[in-house]
Amino acid sequence: MNGTTEAGTTPLAPTRAHARHVASDTDRDAFVRDIYQQHGPLLVRYAARLLDGDWHRAEDILQETATRAWKHAGLLSTRGEHVRPWLFTVVRNLVIDHHRARRVRPLDLMAVEDLDTSWDGTESTITSHAVLEALRELKEQHRTVIRLMYYLECSVAQAAEHLGIPPGTVKSRAFYAVRALRKSLERQGVLGG
Repeated sequence: MNGTTEAGTTPLAPTRAHARHVASDTDRDAFVRDIYQQHGPLLVRYAARLLDGDWHRAEDILQETATRAWKHAGLLSTRGEHVRPWLFTVVRNLVIDHHRARRVRPLDLMAVEDLDTSWDGTESTITSHAVLEALRELKEQHRTVIRLMYYLECSVAQAAEHLGIPPGTVKSRAFYAVRALRKSLERQGVLGG
């Protein structure tokens, strides 16, 4: 058996010999397609229920879950019966992260009439350039932790897992990275000291 079913589709739990070779992008893509087909509707409904009916955000959660499944396809494809619980756990954790972020940064609604329609992107572009220059001055460790936590919005635990270091070390690096970034921006005159 070569790991395909009679219909020519790749099963969710391929044979062990095939599972060792799930490193290719086409195998990973097929694995994720199977996840969408077999679990997608249930995962979206589950996420929407946890998000008080926000279907758009639930679809975003499903996409992030699929991305994580794609990254871990080699491991997950060998654990066929454990894929579904893993997917639901990832959805639940992403929803929890979403709720926590909303509590910390609540959405401020502004009337359309109050928006500054004469906004010019020049200042924003200059600030973005200054931040990129400041990031280049940082150590690689600091750039990596800033990218993971602030750009990719990883939690401390996720960043620690990705970097293979304890969560306390991630927190410490993030603190010093932000401090170094702030000093660099102050030297550039972007932030007042």
